[in-house]
Amino acid sequence: MKQRIQELIVVEGKNDTNVLQSYFDCDTFETGGDQVSEKTLETIRELRKNRDIIIFTDPDTPGEHIRRLVSNAVPGCKHAFIDKTKARTTKKVGVEHASKEDLWESLSHLVTFDVEKKSLDWQDFIDFGLTGNPNSAFMRKVVCDAFHISPCSAKTCFKRLNQMGITKEQIEEVLYD
Repeated sequence: MKQRIQELIVVEGKNDTNVLQSYFDCDTFETGGDQVSEKTLETIRELRKNRDIIIFTDPDTPGEHIRRLVSNAVPGCKHAFIDKTKARTTKKVGVEHASKEDLWESLSHLVTFDVEKKSLDWQDFIDFGLTGNPNSAFMRKVVCDAFHISPCSAKTCFKRLNQMGITKEQIEEVLYD
């Protein structure tokens, strides 16, 4: 019996839908790629009135673009992230290339972003070495992995950690324990 996912999953295309529905009992909505129209965003807003939404896009630049557009247009969505190394072939990267186990792992660690939250100061971020030094990208990946968000730039990481309400103490636990 397939695992049921109650939320509607926003994905990029038909291949994502086919793979997710082959493994899980779920409903999806396809954006049709990274040229997300206002009509598509309005449809997602309408769907959000009756159902929780998970944004599950590819771990690449177009996928992040879609995630940002939908998230900004439809507040309160949940987010599922999958690591690039778990969603790739030799030539392509995408949700449709991930294993059932890796997809389930991503869907089991949903995060939400609240634009009103402010739990970290930029100086704390700098003090942790998450920006401004040669291994900042590695340090950010460690933190991002721990909180189930995709690796990202310093600015995006700082913003997401704040929107998740992640505290200085939580980051210390990840980096120093």
